[in-house]
Amino acid sequence: MSTPESTPKFASRDPSHPDFWSERFEKDFMPWDTGGVPLALQQFVNRSKPVSTLIPGCGTGYEVAYLAEAGWDVTAIDFSAAAVSAAQAALGKWSGRVLQADFFTYEAQQPLGFIYERAFLCALPPERRSDIVSRWAALLPPGATLAGFFFFGDSPKGPPFGMARAELERLLHADFELADEQDVTDSIAVFAGKERWMEWRRRP
Repeated sequence: MSTPESTPKFASRDPSHPDFWSERFEKDFMPWDTGGVPLALQQFVNRSKPVSTLIPGCGTGYEVAYLAEAGWDVTAIDFSAAAVSAAQAALGKWSGRVLQADFFTYEAQQPLGFIYERAFLCALPPERRSDIVSRWAALLPPGATLAGFFFFGDSPKGPPFGMARAELERLLHADFELADEQDVTDSIAVFAGKERWMEWRRRP
């Protein structure tokens, strides 16, 4: 992790704007970057049937190659041009699976079976949470899965922005039901002890 002395100076302070993220990618300041594919996702893929998948706010996008290699039809999006460039550079033959797009206006080319949540909900300010959940619900048909890592905590500043589990359940309850959850054993420092793998099914 970076120390205060080694943290770059940033002009953009609004994580709801692409410039915030582009500036951090351009300065190679990515403390949220896992550097690989988390174990819980690997286990989920191993026990699941491949379906059309969306990864919002994909960042460097290591999971894109993993899912594609496993036969999943995956598309990843990010509204930061620098993030998209970083992902495309890292993904080689799968670089075409990464698009620059705004999650709130993105329209899937075919019905989705899975949205993968990896530090997207906690990356944007809390006032956008209900908008994110509404868009998840709009993009996923009944029976489809929203799964990934959900960050809990009481940190008012972010990103990552912590939230209470009760708030997450309140936000999701109308459109999703919890199907499974697990402890996370390979968290990076910024998320350690504060995240859970959760699988939610879109209600009819």
